[in-house]
Amino acid sequence: MFNPTDFPSPCLIAVNGVELEVFEAGREHSGNPIVLCHGWPEHAFSWRYQMPALAEAGYHVIVPNQRGYGNSSQPGNVTAYDIDHLTGDLVALLDHYGYEDAVFAGHDWGAMVVWGLALLHPNRVRKVINLSLPYQERGEKPWVELMETFLGADNYFVHFNRKPGVADAVFQENTCRFLRSLYRKNEPPAAPEPGMALINLARAEEPRGEAVMSEAELSVFVSAFERSGFTGSINWYRNLDRNWHLLADVDPVIRQPALMIYGDRDPIPKSENLSQFVPDVDVVSLDCGHWIQQEKPDETNREILAWLERQNTA
Repeated sequence: MFNPTDFPSPCLIAVNGVELEVFEAGREHSGNPIVLCHGWPEHAFSWRYQMPALAEAGYHVIVPNQRGYGNSSQPGNVTAYDIDHLTGDLVALLDHYGYEDAVFAGHDWGAMVVWGLALLHPNRVRKVINLSLPYQERGEKPWVELMETFLGADNYFVHFNRKPGVADAVFQENTCRFLRSLYRKNEPPAAPEPGMALINLARAEEPRGEAVMSEAELSVFVSAFERSGFTGSINWYRNLDRNWHLLADVDPVIRQPALMIYGDRDPIPKSENLSQFVPDVDVVSLDCGHWIQQEKPDETNREILAWLERQNTA
């Protein structure tokens, strides 16, 4: 397990009207940037196993806590967390370092932001590496409306939007219990419970399955969310339908070379038409759940580094 004291110290960087807490490795490789974007409810620390491996391979590794997370800014307006603002932060981060473009990697919600970045600012994205969340097709109905129709009001995407503040408060009251119950692997099958699943998880007496990380590692996430609360990060979900509207007139095809890494036991389904929207994509599946780069750090590093090497020699 990783010793949290080995994680680099951050700096605060003013970009796009906010301050981002940014962690770096491999600064000596200036000119070869890769930006790693975390998911929910995560932290830059979720990339702790990838940072040294990428730095050793010759990359300047830049890992922000995105707006709403860690010690980064938490704007008060919900709309300040839409895809324009989230991708704008990353563009401004490139400008801060003087980079025209970079390789971008994302996990979970970070993958959604990286897909959006490649659509909205294609000239700033050299290559795409995404984990867990495949490209999401923009269909005829806004995403939350669609999920409410098929998955019901207790689906957490829907609940976050229709009952703002409710889940935020439950997670805040039970931060350690919630995160300890969430970061699990090899969970035994269980019948669905009534109610909102993540709220049930935050109130569960005992976590199921095996811990993804050590108590010392988990404490980094717990202390960060005890400081920040959850509202800023959940506000990302509250912009899903706004994002659907913002992307209405955007070319939906990702033109950059892309690597998609799935976890075979991840509850997020694999895409059946990924190559239709991401024609230059390579797909890898690992034997793990949702927290791919933390569950299988060595395998994740091998796949990413091998793919980057192939891209660089093609």
